[in-house]
Amino acid sequence: MTTDAPAKGRAIQWEDVYLPPWVTGAIGGIGLVALWWIISAVFVTSSGAHPVPSPPAVIISYFDAGWQFYWRNFSVTLTEAGIGYVWGNVLALLLSALVLIVPRLEGVAMQLAILTYCVPIVAIGFLAVVLFGAPAVGEPSGTAVFLAALSVFFTTVVGALLGLKSADKTSLDLISVYGGSKLTQLLKVRLIAALPAILNALQIAVPAAFLGAVLGEFFGKVEAGVGLAMILAQQNSDAPLVWGLALASGAVALAGYGLVGLIARVIAPWSRGSAS
Repeated sequence: MTTDAPAKGRAIQWEDVYLPPWVTGAIGGIGLVALWWIISAVFVTSSGAHPVPSPPAVIISYFDAGWQFYWRNFSVTLTEAGIGYVWGNVLALLLSALVLIVPRLEGVAMQLAILTYCVPIVAIGFLAVVLFGAPAVGEPSGTAVFLAALSVFFTTVVGALLGLKSADKTSLDLISVYGGSKLTQLLKVRLIAALPAILNALQIAVPAAFLGAVLGEFFGKVEAGVGLAMILAQQNSDAPLVWGLALASGAVALAGYGLVGLIARVIAPWSRGSAS
């Protein structure tokens, strides 16, 4: 019989101390806030300004800006990120499935995915502005949607291809023996085997889509959005508001990541990769 308790007469070491995950997370969060507070107090410009606002200053900025300000800007960016997320992932999954049916296209597909990942997003952003132009009143920015879709494409293509190729060869051979086609193999075996990897890729793609939409608003001529709000706050030298928008963006991206993780658990509870 084994026990996790330390042996009698032996000094208690760090390995013997168990803390619940929420406790370690809380300790880490408090430590980060404390470090942030110290940095904000230490760094002072020659004019006496604090380039890094303190946590209370950021909290106050949330109340000063108001709920309507954040709702107006985040609703626009979330719409753009959502549209781009759907388009980018659908195209990535279709391309991955096509590669399994026509294996000769794998080289072209991977080159395309790597190209979308390696080309500087700044260069693509300016090109997207020329292609899509300014959005109509009340419409999402085409540039933001395009960059959101582009941001998720590479991750989903790689994850889907790795998952689709992880199918059991015996099951694939069995379908071939019974006269099944590659399409039948894809639908009956490969998709089920690839589900954990695909869900994991879709989960990782959530923050990427949101970031792509925010960057797209830096380039596109938009009337509202997180990117535009950050630009205006920076131009007004409102450091607490900039930090507030950045922290809120991180919280929204994290919430989306966790939501997709919960959905993945429901769809594929056997998958370790679907755990958030």
